[in-house]
Amino acid sequence: MFKRILKSYDYAFIAVFILLCLFGIIMIYSASWSLAIGKDLPADYYYMRQVKNFIISFIFFILFALVPFKFFQNNKVLMLIVFGTIGILLLIFLIGKTVNNANSWLVVGPRSLQPGEFAKLAVIIYMSAIYAKKQSYIDDFNRGVLPPIFFLAFVCFLIAIQPDTGTAFIIFLVGCCIIVASGMRLRTIMKLIGIGLGVLVALTLILFALPDSVRDEIVSPTKVARITTFMNPFEYADKEGHQLINSFYAIGSGGVSGQGLGESVQKLGYLPEAHTDFIIAVVAEELGVFGVMFIILGLFFLIYKTISTGLRAKDPFASLMCYGIASLITIQAFINLGGASGLIPLTGVTLPFISYGGSSLMVLSMMIGIVANISMFNKYHRVYNADGSKQVKPKKQKRR
Repeated sequence: MFKRILKSYDYAFIAVFILLCLFGIIMIYSASWSLAIGKDLPADYYYMRQVKNFIISFIFFILFALVPFKFFQNNKVLMLIVFGTIGILLLIFLIGKTVNNANSWLVVGPRSLQPGEFAKLAVIIYMSAIYAKKQSYIDDFNRGVLPPIFFLAFVCFLIAIQPDTGTAFIIFLVGCCIIVASGMRLRTIMKLIGIGLGVLVALTLILFALPDSVRDEIVSPTKVARITTFMNPFEYADKEGHQLINSFYAIGSGGVSGQGLGESVQKLGYLPEAHTDFIIAVVAEELGVFGVMFIILGLFFLIYKTISTGLRAKDPFASLMCYGIASLITIQAFINLGGASGLIPLTGVTLPFISYGGSSLMVLSMMIGIVANISMFNKYHRVYNADGSKQVKPKKQKRR
């Protein structure tokens, strides 16, 4: 039985996930050694921390790949996820650690965790589970539509006021993708859009009615500058445009084949956050188009496999989780790559599997584990019956 289960896993999917993580670890070392030395730390400081992050994350991947996905649909587990997520997000305001002007971290022993990252997985599991259970009355607005949306809105609100608008925006978009994939009629979705636009207009009017001092705290000049700067960063070269301009220099100097692994110039104090938000710029400078395409193709493969796993799944809960996970990887990758290349405003979002960060890698590994588990069940049930016996496919009759 256990051997049959092991044979049913998609090892190509798992291999690409591991390759992306290992590639990320190599690039983190290349991008961070100068920063570490500048802080009087060992050159391999960030590299060794990411190696430990990967080991812990891989253990969680194995755990989530082995635990049947239906476990997360249990009512007690769902309540633990809901109240645990809200509790840990509220705890930030009491004992949270501020990094880069955002109170988004909790210190647990020698490590720091970012609860907003774990909220991404919590929202995907909860919304998928509830909408899967409500399929028979999915268009009933009060019973079928609204309950998960209240949780989504409250989680986004708690994260946005940290403030971490990038994470809140990603979670909101992922929630919208799950709603679209839930099976609701177009009429119901259009009604939701109308309500959302009404709430947005109301919040905008309230914002403009507030005193200037309060409004500046909510919509700080720094946030506004991020939106305006990406359109013409060279106009703000000494301030907000500094990061993006140096990202352009790194990407442009890489060409097709790059300057060579470890040969980036921009990481030597010119490009801030070279090992986190702007790691793709270092990849482009050192490995050129080939390095960038390796990441994009690897991410595309994981997204494609996740969507195809959702399409093959007969359980709506499994399908919705796959769509939610695929949308998260897609949206987060697009925001990171788009920000680093100047296509969209910078939001401080990491590149999945590549950027430095333990919380992000841990949560993404859990998600990949869930998809691997669903894929295994899909393949197992195509080959074996419920009692473990192998299915006998009827032989095709030869045409005379």
